[in-house]
Amino acid sequence: MNTYSLRHKLILSLIAIFSATVGTFAQTGPVSPAHLGFIYPISSNGKDAAKYTNRFSFHALAGLSKAETGAAIAGISNVIRDSATGFQLAGISNHTGNTYKSVQVAGILNHTIHKGSGVQFAGIANYAGSFQGLQSAGFINVATKDATGLQLAGFMNHAGDSAIQIGGFINTAKNANVQIAGFINVASSANTQIAGFINVAKKVKHVQIGFINIADSADVQLGIVNINKRGEKQISASIDESATTIAAFKTGGRYLYGILGVGYNWKNSDALYALQAGIGAHIPLLSHFRLNVEATHTTLTKFKKGYYGRSTLGVFPAYRFGNRIEVFAGPTINYVFYSEGLGAGLNNNFMWSRIRDNNNFQGVFIGATGGVQVKLF
Repeated sequence: MNTYSLRHKLILSLIAIFSATVGTFAQTGPVSPAHLGFIYPISSNGKDAAKYTNRFSFHALAGLSKAETGAAIAGISNVIRDSATGFQLAGISNHTGNTYKSVQVAGILNHTIHKGSGVQFAGIANYAGSFQGLQSAGFINVATKDATGLQLAGFMNHAGDSAIQIGGFINTAKNANVQIAGFINVASSANTQIAGFINVAKKVKHVQIGFINIADSADVQLGIVNINKRGEKQISASIDESATTIAAFKTGGRYLYGILGVGYNWKNSDALYALQAGIGAHIPLLSHFRLNVEATHTTLTKFKKGYYGRSTLGVFPAYRFGNRIEVFAGPTINYVFYSEGLGAGLNNNFMWSRIRDNNNFQGVFIGATGGVQVKLF
């Protein structure tokens, strides 16, 4: 029999043993100070191994028991049909039918049907009905009801309710306190969401931080695109002193908003296309008058060699006509960096400038921007 066939049959037999024995035994039974063996039923407890509570277990391949109160160590798998307190170490998997307390370490999977508390470490996945403590997995952590401690996963964390989730790619929860993910966080309600790309929730109590933030309601959204049913969505058109025109989509809450725009420069002899991103803040002053403070970065390109970048901080007094149309204009302070002479003639009145090797230029100047924006709904 080849190695793959033997391993396949062994895994199937472990699953069958676990499925057949979990939850079917009474809480009373014999106690053994030590359970030693090769694989069920070749062990010191023999065919009755599933009835024993052990203070210590060691199996070359896999062990079966009712409960473990100390250390359980197996080369492949520990199958514990009721509860485990202490330490479980297995080369592939640990399976607990009811509850476990303390530490589980497995090369691939830790699996607790009902409730776990303590620590789970697995190379691929941790699974528990509910969990208190720490889950750490190379791929996925799952707590179907709630996770009141911390979940860490290289790919995904999932929980009904969660205190803290930290995932390399995605976190999902019904209710979450803190979610931190490299790509996406999804929750029905959350206190704080921080993602490298997108946050999605119905209700956010504190803050969403990401490139895209989506919520029915949120106290603070800090991103480039913010979709908030109770917030503002505006389309704006602006022009600055260098004749760069930008059409931008501005979205956010009552105070903070994100800016994403595209445009064109009319002054340069060669065609220059613009891309702009940034964040802004509304400062209310009167019923129809406010200050808009914006920090943006604008890139100009002709899709060939050379680079032009402009970082801008602007303060724009804005007056609203009616409920939708707003005009704004104000001063800006700008830091410009360009190479290969791209956009060299756009600004000349620099407060400070410097030319580095390879014709790389940087400088600071005072400018101005004005425009109009329309509230969508």
